[in-house]
Amino acid sequence: HDITNFILLSRARQSLGVPFIASGGFADGQGLAAALALGAEGINMGTRFMCTVEAPIHQKIKQAIVDAQETDTELVLRRWKNTSRLFKNKVTDEATKIERESTTGKFEEVGHLVSGKRGREVFLNGDKDFGVWTAGQVIGLIHDIPTCEVLCSRIEKEAVEAMERSQKMFEGKIQARL
Repeated sequence: HDITNFILLSRARQSLGVPFIASGGFADGQGLAAALALGAEGINMGTRFMCTVEAPIHQKIKQAIVDAQETDTELVLRRWKNTSRLFKNKVTDEATKIERESTTGKFEEVGHLVSGKRGREVFLNGDKDFGVWTAGQVIGLIHDIPTCEVLCSRIEKEAVEAMERSQKMFEGKIQARL
């Protein structure tokens, strides 16, 4: 089943009984504020940190993420119950075509396309179509390549502003009821 992150985070809050970190779809302070409201202690930002000055990946890949939209990812390997969300490119197109049309259903038909070794090379050679590589739909929210310091400071500021805005809205409703 596909379950949205909002449900997963709320379910984690209800079930875990220990602090947890939200992951998946976070790139800004508004996302951090939402995760905190859902009960998380913080956020993990994999794709977002790929697009920082310090990230040890090719500049062309960082720019491909900045240029992308949230629809530029592909779910691959569902047939084998090993679903991965990957940056949509020529290799994911080929892999999903095989996945869809294969009459044997053998993983070996796509194995060479989804190899981690081939994907790792993408980050070194800068060719976004060389192999498959993980990227979340959050790519649609990424518009720059800041330093980690600038990014974290911006996210903190945005989160505080978002939480203050939410608090003011809530306080106004309570005052109106009194």
